[in-house]
Amino acid sequence: MSTPTDPIPRRKLSDEVFDRLHAMIVQGAVAPGDPMPSERALMDRFGVGRPVVREALQTLNTMGLITVSHGERSRVNAITPQSALAQLDGMAQTLLSIAPENLGHLKDARRMFELGLVRVAAQQRTDDDLTALHHLIAMQAAARDVPEDFVAADIAFHARIIAIAGNPVITALADAMLKWIFHNHGTLLRWSGHEDTTLSEHRQIVAAIAERDADAAVALMATHLDRSAGLQPRD
Repeated sequence: MSTPTDPIPRRKLSDEVFDRLHAMIVQGAVAPGDPMPSERALMDRFGVGRPVVREALQTLNTMGLITVSHGERSRVNAITPQSALAQLDGMAQTLLSIAPENLGHLKDARRMFELGLVRVAAQQRTDDDLTALHHLIAMQAAARDVPEDFVAADIAFHARIIAIAGNPVITALADAMLKWIFHNHGTLLRWSGHEDTTLSEHRQIVAAIAERDADAAVALMATHLDRSAGLQPRD
């Protein structure tokens, strides 16, 4: 009777170098903004060739852990919830392109997030938050005849409400969803005749937040998101 085998796979040298460089970053041996050791220093340190070092550095670059610049030393990036989620951008856009039905699922997820977060905003808002929201509405009103700017102000308005919660992970997740939705929903750049309604709904939402009326803020946001989701492109 033969004995089952469980071979240990051989690892590429670049994977081994990557692990060590990754450990340096995670353990704080190199801090955000610091340059990574030169390719020559890494070659000497690990006893490997330049292609191995470059492959390991490129993997770190792809992960967003470092920035590789031609002719300069690679530098360590600051890792934040936003930068971590930014690494999903390409995959998210591909997913929405090959399976467009996921855009509807993403909108549903966004709705759940925003209804919960507008309740928190009504409970936690400060006077500075209200000032910022009124400023964004004024910016959007001034851009009502410039669709791209109008939409950019719309995204900023919703992002500002989300930020009131003060949770950087939730803020990063919600911001990422907003970006993915607006990037893939081209009709949003062709709104016509709905600008005044959008501005009115934004003002009503802010009024409810100002009054700390969480239930009203949730109801108004639900109406706003549901109406926006049903908008059709201009011919």
